[in-house]
Amino acid sequence: MTPEAWALSVVAAVAVGMAKGGLSMVGMLGVPVMALVMSPVQAAGILLPVYIVSDMGGLIAYRRRFDRRVLATALPGALAGIGLGWATASIVPEAFVTGLVGLIGAVFALNALTRPAGRTLRQPHPGRGSFWGLLAGFTSFVSHSGAPPWQVYIQPLGLAPLTFAGTSTVFFAVVNAAKLPPYWALGQLSAGNLRVSAVLVPLAFASVWIGVRLVRIMPMAVFYRFITWTLLLVSLRLLWDALT
Repeated sequence: MTPEAWALSVVAAVAVGMAKGGLSMVGMLGVPVMALVMSPVQAAGILLPVYIVSDMGGLIAYRRRFDRRVLATALPGALAGIGLGWATASIVPEAFVTGLVGLIGAVFALNALTRPAGRTLRQPHPGRGSFWGLLAGFTSFVSHSGAPPWQVYIQPLGLAPLTFAGTSTVFFAVVNAAKLPPYWALGQLSAGNLRVSAVLVPLAFASVWIGVRLVRIMPMAVFYRFITWTLLLVSLRLLWDALT
């Protein structure tokens, strides 16, 4: 890989680790950032082991802070979404994947920047959970971009910040573990990709604790607005690449 590719891969690994520390939206920067210098399919393959090892740190940090009702309503749909992603992997072109990653990020960022501050709180619901879980599982399989559909479902539930972070961490830990067999079958866990993953894993694991610390001390409104603008700019670049 080129020095630029390594530098962006390091940025992606730190973002993944911080996401597993509770800042779930930050992890969306991973594949889009790496896709600026490589195929999004390769980026997804490199990052899956990084996600899984980082999940372990997140599970340790939030082992007592998650909502079982929310997980029960969303995980079955998410597993079905992973199966759908696997079934359609051979017919989805790379340009479509690039555009999908960019579109998901741009729509989520624009929604986050323009939605009203006040929202009506909801309760966990099997129907809504299955639908958004399905979308989260599918987009997570394609490009590790399951955060937007997941956020659409979980944000209106009004969970306490630590419970929100812990529930998100457990959800994506299960989703990422379920992606291992299909990724292996599709050849995305090649020896070359795994060598890059091995270099990035320690950075991501250490960054988990940065995310945990920020959840506890940093004003979330300021931090998320910065990340949302960053995500929007990267996503627009990917949409341009896909269209041209």
